[in-house]
Amino acid sequence: MKTLLILLAALAVILIVIAKVHPIGKKISLYIVLGLIALIMLIPFYMMFVMATHTTSEIYSFPPALWFGSNLATNFHNMVEAVNFPRAFLNSCIVTFGNVILVLFFCSIGGYAFSVYNFPGKKALFAILLGTMMVPWTAGVIPWFIMMSKLGWLNSFWALIIPSCANAFGIFWMRQYCQNNVPVSLIEAARLDGCSEWTIFFRVIAPILKPAYASLGIMQFVNVWNDFMQPLMILRKADKMTLPLMLKTMVGDRGTDYGALMFASTCAVLPLLIAFLSASKFFMSGLTSGAVKE
Repeated sequence: MKTLLILLAALAVILIVIAKVHPIGKKISLYIVLGLIALIMLIPFYMMFVMATHTTSEIYSFPPALWFGSNLATNFHNMVEAVNFPRAFLNSCIVTFGNVILVLFFCSIGGYAFSVYNFPGKKALFAILLGTMMVPWTAGVIPWFIMMSKLGWLNSFWALIIPSCANAFGIFWMRQYCQNNVPVSLIEAARLDGCSEWTIFFRVIAPILKPAYASLGIMQFVNVWNDFMQPLMILRKADKMTLPLMLKTMVGDRGTDYGALMFASTCAVLPLLIAFLSASKFFMSGLTSGAVKE
């Protein structure tokens, strides 16, 4: 620890000197700091990938293994023997994609309506909508569970897909994006051409909302894919388990095969990385285009 602190102090001094020597030094120092932060954030993912190729005894060894091992096939076999990973993966895909598609549809319609149309009680209704964001989710757990039970949705994916398909944050996000990126003149021109309101939304407005769709879609995808509490309360049967529940079952009281667990965790994380990388261009555009600016 002492050596690490000395190295960090030396690095800080070097960066300060670089920033003072030349005007471009500030930019170089900034890039170095950002690169180190990115490296630190990637270390847990790297170690998870590495541990997925080692046995449990090798994972517990000291010093820890820092490079890939040769136990990948065995860990895969142990994971398949321990849990039904393909079924849990399919369940997570059904819940996540079903919820994300509905969220993008309903939240974009709601945000567009709050942005473009004027109707009685618009400001009060929007204020109430924002007020619901201040209520902790845990405060509504019991009413939510009772409602799902009355609807007969216990042990059903509907309870994980439908209730959050028009959430307050999504409507707020889309409303702010529409206000800053959808010109009113474009809507009026479409109306003069005889387009219906639905045609205007789907053919004129929806293409403009691609960055907002990507940003909201990725955030919702991560939240639903990683959700543990709601599936834990609703899903009762093993064939209905999502990936977070399946990973929990791999942790045993009498011992855990951490090699197989890390392999399963790696398989569970990869879709998140693929989703972000595939939509990163639109995601960054949505974050920087004034989506949360009045």
